[in-house]
Amino acid sequence: MDKVAAIVPAAGYGNRMRLNIKKQYLLLNGIPVVGHVLKVFEDSPAVHSVVLVVGPGEVEYCRSAIVEHLSLSKVMAIVTGGNERQESVFNGLLALSPGTGIVVVHDGARPLLSQERLAEVVETARVHGAATLAVPVKDTVKLAGEGNFVAETLPRDRLWLTQTPQAFRYELLLDAHRRARETKFIGTDDAALVEQIGLPVKLVAGSYENLKITTPEDLIIVSAMLQAQKKSNLGG
Repeated sequence: MDKVAAIVPAAGYGNRMRLNIKKQYLLLNGIPVVGHVLKVFEDSPAVHSVVLVVGPGEVEYCRSAIVEHLSLSKVMAIVTGGNERQESVFNGLLALSPGTGIVVVHDGARPLLSQERLAEVVETARVHGAATLAVPVKDTVKLAGEGNFVAETLPRDRLWLTQTPQAFRYELLLDAHRRARETKFIGTDDAALVEQIGLPVKLVAGSYENLKITTPEDLIIVSAMLQAQKKSNLGG
């Protein structure tokens, strides 16, 4: 069975939070947001190791205040990211141990990932080479034209909102990143880099609960959902 490694990019600034502290370090029910993310991988039988990618000057804080404090044994490296998410993921790829077969990339501010969805996207990557969680759009989507008049109504039954984790065969993703660097292509996610080199990415049904914390309101919603999950697990 291929060794599975996760890369958690958490080097972003999260300007839309309008706070002095980065969103990945905000306390969510007493634990930093990225700590919740790392605990998902710590508890996963599908993932063998984790590389955490953080901002400049944050390595020691993350090691002591998050990884060691939460006893996260699977975090095998904490590395410094770049100015763009894409560069941060590439730095994470270079830190992976030899023999890695499958790489999972997951946002450091998306703490509600379920074990079931994680396992499914990993298995799909084993079969197809590249996979991403995604959910169908609920609303009608309009393509804007000049002056913000509607140019076209897009077919909703074919539109999906992409989430993470995304999972790939290691050599495939590394090649996609290297070719993107050579051509100076910037993608909004890792799947876009794989698409850019002409390879297919399989959509895996995700969950609308797999929220990414982007605004202060998101933090409130995710906190309430975690509390509800805890109560449900306790049978209350």
